[in-house]
Amino acid sequence: MLNIAKLFGKSPFAPLQTHMNKVSNCVEKLSKILDSLVKMDMGKIERLSLDLCSLEHEADLTKNDIRNHLPRSIFLPIDRSHFLEILSIQDSIADKAEDIGILLTLRPLQSLESFSKDLEPFYKKSIDTFWSARHIIQEIDDLLESSFGGIEAEKVKSMVEQTAYKEHETDKMKHAFLKQLFSIGETLSPPDFYLWLRLIEEIGELAHLSERLANRIRMVLELK
Repeated sequence: MLNIAKLFGKSPFAPLQTHMNKVSNCVEKLSKILDSLVKMDMGKIERLSLDLCSLEHEADLTKNDIRNHLPRSIFLPIDRSHFLEILSIQDSIADKAEDIGILLTLRPLQSLESFSKDLEPFYKKSIDTFWSARHIIQEIDDLLESSFGGIEAEKVKSMVEQTAYKEHETDKMKHAFLKQLFSIGETLSPPDFYLWLRLIEEIGELAHLSERLANRIRMVLELK
């Protein structure tokens, strides 16, 4: 388990960054699962999804360790409730990655050839939105050094806007994907239609949670 006191000794935000590293491992594994989906390698998808479940469990343990051992006596440069909310949003991203991985093990996706040209750019844009949000978390120490102001704060605000724009692009791709799905829905069995619908919604939600994380950091800046 984490030694929270030592982490806080390095930086008040080190526990968040440590947890984000666990979340990033989940998203990296999900990316491999989705790449395997495009290639219709169901055996590999099953194996990678099991790995993803283990990584999400590690993220959960880290989250719980931080929550259970966060000393009230340690000074935090942001409100304690904001700190814990950021942690919760990060963990929701790991949960969402696991949900998508499990979804893809339920049954082989049918009509993949009909959606292949839209699926890959869609999930890659969603995952790219996450990496943008992760980069903001990596910048928190520099924000602290600048007392949450000045050039560094403006830099982070710009990064938040970039993340929001990527989420907007992901959302537009999701709507186009859904329109295509409903246009051929009658040719799919009910289970296949439902599986595609859930997959599209969940991939879009990954980007939405990433934008929410970025906006939470910006809100902290605005409160300073």
